[in-house]
Amino acid sequence: MNVLPVSQKPRGVSLSRNLTVLALCQALFFVANTITISTSPLVGLALAPSPVLATVPLGVQFAGTMAATLPASLLMGRYGRRPGLMLGCLVGVLSGLCGYLAIMRADFVLFCLAGVLYGVFSAFCQYFRFAAADAADASCCGGGSHAGRDPGPLRARAIGWVLAGGTLAAVAGPELAKATRDLLAPIMFAGSQLAVLGVAGLACVILLALDVPVLQPRGAGGPGRSLAELAADPAIRRAFGIALVAYVSMNLLMTATPLTMLDCGFGFDASASVIQWHVVGMFAPSFVSGGLVARFGARRMVLAGAATMLTCIGVALAGQELAHFAAGLLLLGIGWNLMFVGATAMLTGAYAPAEKARVQGLHDLLLFTCVAASASLSGALQATIGWEAMNLAVLPGLLLVAFLVIGPAPAARTT
Repeated sequence: MNVLPVSQKPRGVSLSRNLTVLALCQALFFVANTITISTSPLVGLALAPSPVLATVPLGVQFAGTMAATLPASLLMGRYGRRPGLMLGCLVGVLSGLCGYLAIMRADFVLFCLAGVLYGVFSAFCQYFRFAAADAADASCCGGGSHAGRDPGPLRARAIGWVLAGGTLAAVAGPELAKATRDLLAPIMFAGSQLAVLGVAGLACVILLALDVPVLQPRGAGGPGRSLAELAADPAIRRAFGIALVAYVSMNLLMTATPLTMLDCGFGFDASASVIQWHVVGMFAPSFVSGGLVARFGARRMVLAGAATMLTCIGVALAGQELAHFAAGLLLLGIGWNLMFVGATAMLTGAYAPAEKARVQGLHDLLLFTCVAASASLSGALQATIGWEAMNLAVLPGLLLVAFLVIGPAPAARTT
């Protein structure tokens, strides 16, 4: 498949350099994410007028992601990946600054605003995986070392390689959260927000080395399908349904874990370590999951991910010792990875090149609308129905995934 007019074929585009840049930025983003996940519910609990509102800052964070995903995709579709991603990282710097000021002033509303800004930052960073797919396309269809090859399998591997960058966050994120927790004692976690500021700023600098061209379709034949037609496409809906179950299930349980552990008498260091194992599960499989998707197919990997999440629920229901939380969150991360990499690979084969920006934007807009709701409700559900019931609530979604995957695969659209 050739998606570039001859006059616009990139020359000297280095896939390895682009993937290295994207993997490093993915790692830095999830370092910031790990700090935010580890500290935000506890800061919210300290600043909120009611414990029920403790996870609202995380909820509005996902609302910010929801609101920014489609504009971010359209902006990058017009101006390119590098300027769009750099803009997003600058918003991340502003988020860290607002979070720092909110904690110093004990201002819950300002901390929620920091969450919204972090959500916008996150919205742009979600496109690291799609930028990896673009880099693979440029290498296959332009002047790269993979010229003339089918970009489909390479896309899956590229997505996996970039997501694997998040493995660094498993080590650096929780340790940085611990190191900066008391940096400005006696005011807790203000230093953590300064760490978010610095990490986002560093990612912005690294992105200067990114060189992913804006791929224009050959003979596109018009702007492609409308948003309504795209939303009705069975292949796009299947990929979205799998990504939705993976992300909402993971987010619901992950967000509630620090609060549940606090109820069980565990301190911040213990919950940060559990989140650390969770992040290992989320990203370490990416070293191989993209290759497994390319070799065995996305549907098999999605089913393996759903089975892993099912095992996570069994571990969570078996007890509430530190080992149960650590093992359960590790399995939760692995299940998310297999399902999400598989769903992303499905999505990149479900649209024509001219439809890319709209499909990616619509997909993440709908996805993070639901993720925002799950994050906002997580604290209230943990306080009302409890940890065990929250785990059981994930089961219907996993059954839905099995139904979607076992059925016949819709035809891929690559031209």
